[in-house]
Amino acid sequence: MDVNNDVAHILVVDDEGAIRYSVSKTLQRIGYNVQEAASGEEALEMMKKQEFDVVLTDIRMPGLTGVELLKRIKETAPDSIVILMTGYASLGTAVESLRLGAHDYLIKPSSSQDIRQSVAKGVERAQNLKKRRALLDNIRNNVYELTRADAEPPAVAYDSSSYGGDQSRGEGMTISEISETNMTLGPLTIYPGRYQISVGDEPIDLTPTEFDLLLYLAAHRGRVVSCHELVREVRGYTVDEAEAREVIRPHVSNLRRKLKQTGEDADLIVNVRGIGYRLSETN
Repeated sequence: MDVNNDVAHILVVDDEGAIRYSVSKTLQRIGYNVQEAASGEEALEMMKKQEFDVVLTDIRMPGLTGVELLKRIKETAPDSIVILMTGYASLGTAVESLRLGAHDYLIKPSSSQDIRQSVAKGVERAQNLKKRRALLDNIRNNVYELTRADAEPPAVAYDSSSYGGDQSRGEGMTISEISETNMTLGPLTIYPGRYQISVGDEPIDLTPTEFDLLLYLAAHRGRVVSCHELVREVRGYTVDEAEAREVIRPHVSNLRRKLKQTGEDADLIVNVRGIGYRLSETN
């Protein structure tokens, strides 16, 4: 895949050619790499071949609607930012779109300034998500090395400079290799490539956010991590602590519920009231 990492890649999806052309030109003028799709189906095919930082899509289209396209993108390319456009605004559709993970909701006809501002914020968030993903890849590496160290002496020297502390980063192993390697965390077996954990023979499927949350806490085991930090590093954006608690609480609740269904102690993740969460040292 030939991608210039210095230029944001935008996909404009609309069944009306004039709108596609107008929006594309607006974004090309400020330096974005912009491609067009005339339908949701075409957009999905293009996304199989190339990553897009931001997808700007109409809601009402023949075949796959914008909301349905949003759902598919969140399943296949969760780090792509989706902005929905509609000429038929309704509060219900707007709320549903944002609930499903849309970054923004624009009313057509939108001014060039509104489009540019919305896309600029989307690109910034996409870049933050890429940084978060790179950080979490390093965390998976750290967790792998920490769990392997319990079973055997280290065979190579490690460079801890990437975290500025005593955490280690394994050398000579790619992230894809690590993703294929099972890890052990207390009573849990972790399957990084599948976003899955298990207790004994009982598999537990996790969402990407639940999985990344668990691994981040594991990599920072031994200290309380604030909700603000968890949102920033796991979700890729910044909110105040009060809002961060509301964002993180449902994911922790779901993790505990899934653990409880297997008969495992749901207190693997400890809530330190008023501060944040930590991974239980007893597991």
